[in-house]
Amino acid sequence: MPFRFPFMTDAMLIAALVSVPAALLSCFLVLRGWALMGDAISHAVLPGVVGAWMIGLPIALGAFAAGMVCALAAGYLQENSRVKPDTVLGVVFSGMFGLGVVMFAASETSLHLDHILFGDILGVSARDILETGAAAAFVSLVLLVKWRDFMLHAFDPAHARAAGLPVRALHYGLLALLALTIVAALKAAGIILAIALLIAPGAVAFLVTRRFGAMLAVAVAVALGSSLLGVWLSFFLDSAPAPTIVLLMTAAFIAAFAAANVRARRV
Repeated sequence: MPFRFPFMTDAMLIAALVSVPAALLSCFLVLRGWALMGDAISHAVLPGVVGAWMIGLPIALGAFAAGMVCALAAGYLQENSRVKPDTVLGVVFSGMFGLGVVMFAASETSLHLDHILFGDILGVSARDILETGAAAAFVSLVLLVKWRDFMLHAFDPAHARAAGLPVRALHYGLLALLALTIVAALKAAGIILAIALLIAPGAVAFLVTRRFGAMLAVAVAVALGSSLLGVWLSFFLDSAPAPTIVLLMTAAFIAAFAAANVRARRV
């Protein structure tokens, strides 16, 4: 049984820690139409990871800094140019990702690019679990306490401004939480696969619920169930846990999409 091995129990634990804040945040990203923003920041952290390693700083700190630079740069260009937001994001994140690859190739580092891109969930340490747990707890707490404000901002920023909410603070606060969540998921899921954790649970919940509170609960259930089951199945399938988790969430989305279409036809 997989639970006889400490690395499997550690993988289960860190997968569960990552899935909760990612699922909560995915609901806001889906409503806000920020799927590409999550993708952009997940790619843009690469130069921060490599740069932090080169100068001896914590990788998480470099990843968070690079993610915020990407978010702020994209926000500035969107407000000060006629280029559409998706185009701006594509330019910013591809440029930063390219910079990270060049930095990685030019540096003599013991980092494994595969681990950065795809995660190393079976090789996490106690420190990784503590760091991920702290970031996950902070993001989850903020989202659960301020979910009504973030929800109104996601649905209608103009209404949120008229209601007296600090729209700019909510905007950049959500970006900061997004960057922090990606940093938390970096060790478990990697840069490339973190985007699935940030989009699929919210997309599934959006298809099967009608109330935002229920959407949050379903998203967490989908992410948590897929993460735990994915790690467990990977042991028997002899596959990598992170891609297995993503495949399960993709299957959940397809099932939810099919169920929603059947329900719509009956109505």
